[in-house]
Amino acid sequence: MAALHPPKVEVFDPAERANIDPKGIRREVEEFREEPFGLYLARPTPGRAQFHYLESWLVPGLGLRFTDFWFSPGHERDQDFYLDVVRVHRDGPRWVATDLYVDIVLMDKLSLRVLDTDELLQALEAGLLTAEEAEYALKTTYTAVEGLAAHGYDLTAWLATRDIALTWRRHP
Repeated sequence: MAALHPPKVEVFDPAERANIDPKGIRREVEEFREEPFGLYLARPTPGRAQFHYLESWLVPGLGLRFTDFWFSPGHERDQDFYLDVVRVHRDGPRWVATDLYVDIVLMDKLSLRVLDTDELLQALEAGLLTAEEAEYALKTTYTAVEGLAAHGYDLTAWLATRDIALTWRRHP
């Protein structure tokens, strides 16, 4: 069981080419790209043994952050994409994402696993988030799971029904 913590907040600042993690550490971003449906970023991950690069899409309308971690040899995982349930708001040019604990691990076109609902419920019980936020997180999760399942766990096919086309460096 993970240690109880408040929701993690991360800042994405295209103007400064920066990604500020929940601990306040500023990370240099190689690429930001804004689309009508969301924000893309690509950056190296110095100091991380498990992975050396990541690409992410913040998609506020779906309440999700889609990430492709480029795992280092010996640290590979059975996943193609990692979906965080988030609430995103704009603060001027900055995008601010609040992680609402629940995650979905996707093996594209094969399967998915939902993680950390226990953390969500513990945070709710501890008063670290409101009932409305917890309900939003669960509804967002159900919508994603139902959409992916209805499309054979094919991320591109599901998102196409929402007029969303994610582009990736590694998955052209």
